[in-house]
Amino acid sequence: MAQTFNLVVVSAGTSDPSSTGLLADRAAQRVAALAGQRGHLVRTRVIDLREMAADIMTALTGQLVTPKLQRAVDALGAADGVIAAAPVYKAGPSGLFTSFFQVLDNDLLIGRPALLAATAGTARHALVVDDQMRPLFAYLRALPVPTSLFAAPEDWGDEALARRTDRAARELVLLMESGFARQVRDESWQSYRHEFGSAGGTELGIDTDSDLMRLAAGGSAG
Repeated sequence: MAQTFNLVVVSAGTSDPSSTGLLADRAAQRVAALAGQRGHLVRTRVIDLREMAADIMTALTGQLVTPKLQRAVDALGAADGVIAAAPVYKAGPSGLFTSFFQVLDNDLLIGRPALLAATAGTARHALVVDDQMRPLFAYLRALPVPTSLFAAPEDWGDEALARRTDRAARELVLLMESGFARQVRDESWQSYRHEFGSAGGTELGIDTDSDLMRLAAGGSAG
């Protein structure tokens, strides 16, 4: 059955154009093409973190979500799949990239399929995606596809990168097609531990009239 998927691409490249953005764009194009071959339509939204650096820092240091950042959060909340790409600095994904995902609600990406990608100036950083980015998305309870993407300068002309991109894109399409994230939300939401005030108020099982909650709010127990 034909479906329409919302694909959100999060790119933390700092230059314009950037190799990180190029890798994310290539992956997004393959996702759209492969989904199209299966009769689906993909609507792609790009979130360029370079343009939101001040908004991310405001949320990180002052807990204030600007309208621009809220639009990005809303897009991720409505996404059927995510492509997340970061440049590697000092043997890790950029601070801009990690800061963005650190300010997101912990419930926002539960069960959401994600394709992870990184670029660097040397192949020595090839394991950053699996060693550092994948645990971050595991904490957010997203569902990273098995194949990660990494590109150093020498990789751009290598057919192996194209094959990996094709494989990762196909994995993302199949996971989006399965509707796993939607089914988790519909059928298993109560089985997750949700923080108070998370997920736009859809957290369950919190008794705000208990002695503990009254004490926490400055009242008295009993």
